[in-house]
Amino acid sequence: MRHRHPDSPATEHLVIVGNGMAGHRLVEALVKQPGRPPRITVIGDERVPAYNRILLSPLLAGEMTHDALTLNGADWYAEHDIALVLGERVTDIDLQARRLTTDAGRTLDYDRLVLATGSRPAMPPIPGLDLDGVHAFRDLDDAAELIRFSRTRATGHGGRAVVIGGGLLGLEAAEGLRKRGLAVSLIQRDDRLMNRQLDVTAATLLQRELESRGLEVITEGHIAGFEDDGSGHVAAVCLEGGRRLAADCVVVAIGIAPNAELGRTAGLEVNRAVIVDETLTSSDPAIHALGECCEFQGTTYGLVEPIWRQVEVLAAHLAGEAVDGYVEKPCATKLKVSGVSLYAFGPTEPDADHEVLTYHDPQQGDYRRLLLRDGRIEGAVLYGDTAMGPWYFERSLAGTDLGPCRQALLLGAADAQLLLDSPEPQDSPLKEAA
Repeated sequence: MRHRHPDSPATEHLVIVGNGMAGHRLVEALVKQPGRPPRITVIGDERVPAYNRILLSPLLAGEMTHDALTLNGADWYAEHDIALVLGERVTDIDLQARRLTTDAGRTLDYDRLVLATGSRPAMPPIPGLDLDGVHAFRDLDDAAELIRFSRTRATGHGGRAVVIGGGLLGLEAAEGLRKRGLAVSLIQRDDRLMNRQLDVTAATLLQRELESRGLEVITEGHIAGFEDDGSGHVAAVCLEGGRRLAADCVVVAIGIAPNAELGRTAGLEVNRAVIVDETLTSSDPAIHALGECCEFQGTTYGLVEPIWRQVEVLAAHLAGEAVDGYVEKPCATKLKVSGVSLYAFGPTEPDADHEVLTYHDPQQGDYRRLLLRDGRIEGAVLYGDTAMGPWYFERSLAGTDLGPCRQALLLGAADAQLLLDSPEPQDSPLKEAA
């Protein structure tokens, strides 16, 4: 039950630096608060209002329009008495004066400041990284560049693209470009795709599916450098070992790095990102950090679930309410990669004490693998049919002993729950099926 904290008056002027998904979610939460700060200013360095970055992949694939990504237009901010500044980047924060400056020369005083500056693409130190035709895939401008390229260099005109990175973003960038008509090769440094979420079997199923669509997948690929065509444009990706992949376009999608430089320059405590406490407060009590640019107890963020929980805590705190602080919780990963549903949580590899249960239906393209310890689920990987994923995850969080329904665990949540709820052990035809 939330209540107003007597020692936490509502902020007079709140400035939010960053108009990405985290910053926008915070604004939406604040306007619902009775004690919202009376004056709110949002500053974003992109030229457009906040949009759903997760939908960049279907935009690239031609499955969605630009307008469908917008979360709220400029009119929405005005209707809620929120000042919106777009196309300006904050360059300096004066902690003593509580004043910030933008690259346009604008200065703003604040009572409270929230850094929601997000992250940038991680770019490895690869020779040739600065060549024309080498792209990241992180924002609308990146998507627009790739769409323009694909329109002029489709397969019929010899267009070839190489995507570096076998995680979610790399896979979706590769599929988007393939759907745009390019011949695409994807390079993954690890031995399998999505190695942080999938075991070998699920990753192999995913790779075969993508290859059946015409995507070339190269695992254990190590980049030696990018080749110049002689005019400053990329011509090829060269791998260690001598292999050369011709490329008119290269997309680097190997991960993200927190945008923490603004906080570091201002003098805040920063490690990989801006360090915050359980109220998302930095080392300066007037400054908070949120989302991909913050670090809590050594953890940085890239998934929306923990960031949304951070938003809830920070919105209440800024409105002068007392709530339980932010705490880390286990997360499950639910994804749809190029039309294939995936669900995973816990370790991807079993240890010596894990009991491993698997189900695989090659005809339907379904695969499930559970890791149990003393009858309790510690990890799961689901490929194809992921309907049971949330049931597994809930039982894992609860530490439920699933011994009574072990024989039905891979067949269906209803059957497993029936056995779990049964007061007496009973014979079941499911035992034979298992």
